[in-house]
Amino acid sequence: MFIDSVKFSVKAGKGGAGAKSFRREKYVPLGGPDGGDGGDGGNVYFLVDNNTHALAHYRGKKHFKAKNGEPGGGKGMTGKNGEDLVLKVPPGTQVLDENGTVLLDLVESDKKVLFLKGGKGGLGNARFKNSTNQTPNYAQPGLDGESKNISLELKLIGDVGLVGFPNVGKSTLISTISNARPQIANYEFTTISPKLGMVEIDELSSFIMADIPGIIEGASDGRGLGVQFLRHIERNKILLFVLDSANHRDLKEQFITLKDEISKFSSSLAEKPFAIIFTKSEICENLDEIYSTFLSEFGFEKKQNIDIYNKFDTKKPYFVLPISSAINLNIDKLKNYLLEMLKILD
Repeated sequence: MFIDSVKFSVKAGKGGAGAKSFRREKYVPLGGPDGGDGGDGGNVYFLVDNNTHALAHYRGKKHFKAKNGEPGGGKGMTGKNGEDLVLKVPPGTQVLDENGTVLLDLVESDKKVLFLKGGKGGLGNARFKNSTNQTPNYAQPGLDGESKNISLELKLIGDVGLVGFPNVGKSTLISTISNARPQIANYEFTTISPKLGMVEIDELSSFIMADIPGIIEGASDGRGLGVQFLRHIERNKILLFVLDSANHRDLKEQFITLKDEISKFSSSLAEKPFAIIFTKSEICENLDEIYSTFLSEFGFEKKQNIDIYNKFDTKKPYFVLPISSAINLNIDKLKNYLLEMLKILD
């Protein structure tokens, strides 16, 4: 099961207590205080691990705690510091507090970030000896480590995010042009978790495509599977709307409904640069007519021209293209258009 959201409490280690001790040695009649300091409590770190792809490790666990520092000892011995707790998460993980405020946004692979500091170890009684107090009979207790109740939310990092109704050919497309191998079947909601695929153009050029479960009308109100995974395309640079030319809904209805559901979920997501493709074009008898009608209804172009500043109008699709994964119709053109779009946006 793909786990992309978990909640738990986390606590840094408590500092060890300082020791209250006095020298007791033969032939040393004036042995003074020799209590050592307690060790510091362990810190809590987050480590971005590229080999971790979900948050399944944290499922069902409610508490995580770093080790406490050990108490000090006699003869000035300092207690051992507590072992740090390192929480490994995949790139794209956000750490949120109880109010939903983002505390950390962990994107960079192999980055280790200090999250909670362990408590300071207490001072032993040897630390308190002075000219007016030669035999201090007290030591400090260790301080508590920091603690928080948090939630982790994973937002997969990709370049192109696929958006469409269930069973419109998104999984077939991503399996055709990338190394992803999602389950493909002729029924709705075949895809039940996000998938990432690497699309290679040549030895020097590639990009990552993200597929999420299909979105249905009312998704923003909690219907279907797609809405809970929309966060996974929030980080994508481009949205690719996948419209089914053989669907019972016409292309205009599909596009308007999808745009509306995305806008309700996130205004920033709805404003991302986008493109449109028509799938299953090989079985559409009047493809040319449907294609031209769709373009004229919205005032879109087949492909935008780049201006002298190497920009395009992000309020409109960069391109509208009929494709077929079954017969490889316009598949190479699609990959090149997407790469071109990404290079313009960089």
